[in-house]
Amino acid sequence: MKSENAAIGIIGGSGLYQIEGFSNPREHQLETPFGAPSDTIIGGEVGGRRVYFLPRHGRGHRLLPHELNHRANIYALRSLNVRWIICVTAVGSLQEKYAPRDVLLPSQFYDRTSQRADHTFFGDGIAAHITFADPICTSLRNLLAEAAGSLGVRVHNGGTYVNMDGPAFSTRAESDLNRRHGFDVIGMTNLPEAKLAREAEIALASMAMITDYDCWKVDEEPVSARTVVGHLLANAETAKKILSAVIPRVPTVPDWPEHRALDSALVTDQKLWPPATREKLRAILGRFG
Repeated sequence: MKSENAAIGIIGGSGLYQIEGFSNPREHQLETPFGAPSDTIIGGEVGGRRVYFLPRHGRGHRLLPHELNHRANIYALRSLNVRWIICVTAVGSLQEKYAPRDVLLPSQFYDRTSQRADHTFFGDGIAAHITFADPICTSLRNLLAEAAGSLGVRVHNGGTYVNMDGPAFSTRAESDLNRRHGFDVIGMTNLPEAKLAREAEIALASMAMITDYDCWKVDEEPVSARTVVGHLLANAETAKKILSAVIPRVPTVPDWPEHRALDSALVTDQKLWPPATREKLRAILGRFG
């Protein structure tokens, strides 16, 4: 696909595509070599830009974090020529200064997941090791910070997101340990998305929408699904406003370092690539011939 047709992907709640200015909606039901994505992808235009919305947990929130097929989600978006992804994700705050309904834009991750074999496209005869020291696209993160700031949103540009498996929330012991390590927010979904986006040469940044104080704050009720609903609804409205503001600011040509991440990652000589694996990863490896 031509670079000038590069699109923007949005991963988050099922209502995010109802943002102001979204036009010409069309559903895309895709299968990938890694299975089906979480749900039908909704494509359309915002401010003249091609945008695709993927509900992370399926419409109606039917999938638990450990049930998400992250590989299928990212591969499906890449096959639609998505070269930028903005993730909208609910998180708990691990620090007093980050209050519910604030927005934190993570700059780092700490991996406490147990399914790492599912967080890479490679294997089956093609080895690759992406550079992941800076797991978030700084340029895209700064665009989000500028857009949020212009709207008067309380935004924190940078911080560490610790990714747990879930689906249960943390114990107090776990929450206290994460705080002592200096982590800023905790969630269950975003790190695999960032890893796979980097392998797919997609620039990714995230809006971590704070819903609660996890369970470390003993003077408040421990986090529960019931207690976060009001914050979730308010955060969704904030996210839609930020998305409307930032989408027109995203470049049209994918020429950032993340868009050539595989140049320094692929280890296996192309002459040794198994044809079946090369074909399976065609949406990612197509530029290598």
